[in-house]
Amino acid sequence: MRFPALATALSTLLLAACGTAPPVAGTARDEVLRDWGRPSARHALPAGAERLEYASGPYGRTTWMIDLDAGGRVVQARQVLNEAEFMQVQVRAASGLDREELLRWIGRPGERRHGGWAGGEVWSWRYPTNDCLWFQVSVSERGRVTSGAFAIDPACDPPADRD
Repeated sequence: MRFPALATALSTLLLAACGTAPPVAGTARDEVLRDWGRPSARHALPAGAERLEYASGPYGRTTWMIDLDAGGRVVQARQVLNEAEFMQVQVRAASGLDREELLRWIGRPGERRHGGWAGGEVWSWRYPTNDCLWFQVSVSERGRVTSGAFAIDPACDPPADRD
């Protein structure tokens, strides 16, 4: 078996082992809901389109966004908790990004806490990584994203009294 064919076969097996495979373009909304269940959130998109959010938090490391056109057919499905998306969030935070846009983009955070160096809230997302990191965003009291950064996930720290 050639390498690309082997990689495709392994990817298919991994998706099957993890649950339902992402829907393909053209899949009907009713079929998505039947296979994936109730979404964790729904987001309105321009021109009558809709985004279905399937978050696995708070300790889950995936959030699938399934975009449907105005006719209720899948346009795309993507797992958004990854470093490429987070780096784009960092860039957009510098030029203006609000809380609702952030939720529509990468979904609900796994954890929220009040405070942070500038007040407001700090939102955190776990994601698939071997480095035990999470992505954190500061959201001001006015609902603006002020910064985003990678940090060590405190769930990875061993207890202080461990020998």
